Amino acid sequence: MSQSTQLPKTSQLDELSTLELAQALMERLSISPNDWHRLKSNRNSRASEQAAAALVFLLKNQPAEALARLEQASGWLDRSISAPPCPSHGDKGVGSRE
Repeated sequence: MSQSTQLPKTSQLDELSTLELAQALMERLSISPNDWHRLKSNRNSRASEQAAAALVFLLKNQPAEALARLEQASGWLDRSISAPPCPSHGDKGVGSRE
């Protein structure tokens, strides 16, 4: 990729607020319904999703919500939580720590 190809992208990013960038990252890292079964137990994916959500809440000056998401991200990383059951299959899966 040439430098001229990268400049417009950087310029576009400069036009977005920090909150908009965080929201875009959160959208990118969110697990879609189509990927739920494949990624529901992927600790890195789940921690990334929660950490990005925490950043959005922090930037919206909602520290309690940010902390809750950071705790979830930490739980995925330290293996203290597991995937909840699939919403469409009832209570047949492994529960969370709650």
